[in-house]
Amino acid sequence: MASPPRAPRRSLARARAGALMTTAVLCAAAVAHGDGPDRRGRHDDRLPQLSPATPAALVGTCESLFTRLAGLANTTITSATHVAAGTLMLAGQPVAEHCRVTGRAFEHTSPVDGKTYAIAFEMRLPVMWNGRFWHQGNGGIDGNVVPATGNTGGGGPLTSALLQGFAVLSSDAGHSNAQGGPAFGFDPQARLDYGYQAVGKLTPMAKQAIAIAYGKGPDRSYFGGCSNGGRHTLVAAARHADQYDGFLAGAPGYNLPLAALANIFGAQRYATVATGDPSTPPGLETAFTATERKLVAGAVLGRCDALDGAVDGLIQDTRRCQQRFNLFRDVPTCAGARDGTCLTQAQKLAIAPIFKGATTSNGERFYAGFPYDSGLGANGIPFWEFTAPLVLDSGAVGVIFKVPPSALALSNGAQFSLTLDIDQALAELFATDALYTESAMSFMTPPDAFDLNDLRRRGAKVIVYHGVSDPIFSVEDSEAWYRGVDRKSGGRAGQFARLYPVPGMGHCSGGPAVDQADFITPLVQWVEQGKAPAHIVASARGAGNPGGVNAELPAGWAANRTRPLCPYPSVARYKGHGSLESASSFVCDERGGRDDHDDHHHGH
Repeated sequence: MASPPRAPRRSLARARAGALMTTAVLCAAAVAHGDGPDRRGRHDDRLPQLSPATPAALVGTCESLFTRLAGLANTTITSATHVAAGTLMLAGQPVAEHCRVTGRAFEHTSPVDGKTYAIAFEMRLPVMWNGRFWHQGNGGIDGNVVPATGNTGGGGPLTSALLQGFAVLSSDAGHSNAQGGPAFGFDPQARLDYGYQAVGKLTPMAKQAIAIAYGKGPDRSYFGGCSNGGRHTLVAAARHADQYDGFLAGAPGYNLPLAALANIFGAQRYATVATGDPSTPPGLETAFTATERKLVAGAVLGRCDALDGAVDGLIQDTRRCQQRFNLFRDVPTCAGARDGTCLTQAQKLAIAPIFKGATTSNGERFYAGFPYDSGLGANGIPFWEFTAPLVLDSGAVGVIFKVPPSALALSNGAQFSLTLDIDQALAELFATDALYTESAMSFMTPPDAFDLNDLRRRGAKVIVYHGVSDPIFSVEDSEAWYRGVDRKSGGRAGQFARLYPVPGMGHCSGGPAVDQADFITPLVQWVEQGKAPAHIVASARGAGNPGGVNAELPAGWAANRTRPLCPYPSVARYKGHGSLESASSFVCDERGGRDDHDDHHHGH
C-alpha cells in the first residue's frame, strides 16, 4: 500500500523545522583544531587517530590481473590493460602508469521491463600505489562509467585522487543511459542500486580487487564526488561509516528527490509569467531573462558586497545579505513594459517564492530556500532553472522517484512537470507499494543524514563544499545538514566535519567565483595526521589556468585571485589593508553573520 500522504509530510515538516533551527556558533577551538571542549564546556574523550597509508607496488602485470581477478564474487572482469605514463593527462599533468580494469557486477534481468541490468565499473590501479582507495561518486542519474580519475574540488581541479596515487573506482550505479535514461526507474532493483546498493555491493569487491593487485588491501579508504556524487558521499557516510575513513561531498543533493520536485515547483512559478512557450526551455526563460537576472545580481551586490569589508564582487557574508536584500524594495518595479531595467510586480511575486523555498499548496515548505547571491546572473543558471525541470527533473521525479512511476514523464517531460500536482507528487516520494517496497526518500537519502556518530567515533572525517549560487541543490540545505550533525553529535561537529560555502559559485563549479581548490589533500591530512583544516585557499581560473579557464570571471578580477574558503559558520572578512586579489588580506571571522537574528527574509 502507498504510504498515507499526511504522515510523511508532517514528519518532513518537523525534520525541516529542526534542520533550519539555528545553533550557537562553534567555539573557535572546535573550528580551528577539531578537539578540546565542546560548546557546552565538556571535555570529550579523544577521538582515535587513524594511521597513515603506506605505499605498495603492483604485483605482477596489468594483463595478469584479468586472470587473477576472475574469482571475484558476482563479478565479471571484461578487461585489464596497461596505461603508460602520460597517456592520460589531468590539468596538464601526466598521470603515472597504471592498470585500467573494467567489469560488470550483480547482473539481473528485470521482471518489470525485461531489460538486463548490471553495475558496470572501471578501476584505475597505479603501478606505484599510495595505499589508498578512492570511491568516485558520479553525477546526474549516473548511467555512464566515467573515467576513474577521482576528480573533485570545484572548477578545473589541479589535482585528483588518481594523480595523487590512489586506486580509484568509478561506476554507472547499476544501469546504462543507453537503455533509456531514467526509464531504469521502472525496475525496482535498478532504483535501489542507483540510490545506495551499488555502493554497498562494489565496496567489498573493490577492496578485494586491490588486495589481489597489491598483496594488501587499502590502508585508508575515501569516498568523494559532486552533485549526485555528493549525495552518494553523504549516503555512504551514513550507511558505510565502517568502510570509509574520509568523505568529500561537493554540492551534496542529499535530499535529491525533494530538490528535483522543488525545481519543478520553480518551473511552474516561472510559467505563470513567461511570455514565450513555457514547455520549451527558451520559452520558460522569458520569465526571468539573462538581462533581468544580471539586474537582480547587481542589486544584490549593491546591498551586500561591502558587508565583508571589501567591495570586490564577492559576497562573503551570505546570511547577513539575506537580511539586507529585499527583492521588492531593491529591484525597480516596472511602471511600463519590461526592458531589462526592472521586474514586473507579477515577476517578483512569481520569483520570490522560489528563493524562499518550495512549498505545498498550503504553504508548508518541503525544500530549502536559495540565497540571493552574486552568481544569479551567471551562464550556468538557465540550464538548471529552465531546461532541467522540463527534461531532467521530469524523468527523475516521474520515473525514478515516484511510486507509482509515470510514463508521461518519459513521453512528454514538459507536460508532466508543468501540470504536476506538487502535493500529490510529494506524497509519492514517500510512498511504497507491493512492487516498489522502498520509497525514494528511503533509497536516495541517508537513513539519518545528521547522525554521523559512528563515523565520528572511529576517527573518520567529512568535508563538504557547496557553491552559494548553486541553483539546483541549495547551500542552505548543506548548512542545515551541518547544524543537524552538530546537534546530533552534542555540539562536536567541528571535531570531524567541515562545510565550505563557495561564494558566487554555481553548481559544483563556475560563476563569478574563486572555484578552484584542493580539498583532497586537507582531507587526507585530517584523516591520517590529525591536522584539522581551517580555511582552504581557492583560486580564480583566469587566462592560462592549467585546469581550464572560467569564462565568467568578472573583468576587473586578477586572473589568479585567491580567497580563503572559511568553514561554516565563519565568514571571510577583509583585514582593512592588503591586496583585494590575495587571500592573505582576508581572515575567517568566527562570528559569522552578525545581525541579531537568523530569519532569512528572501525578498519579503
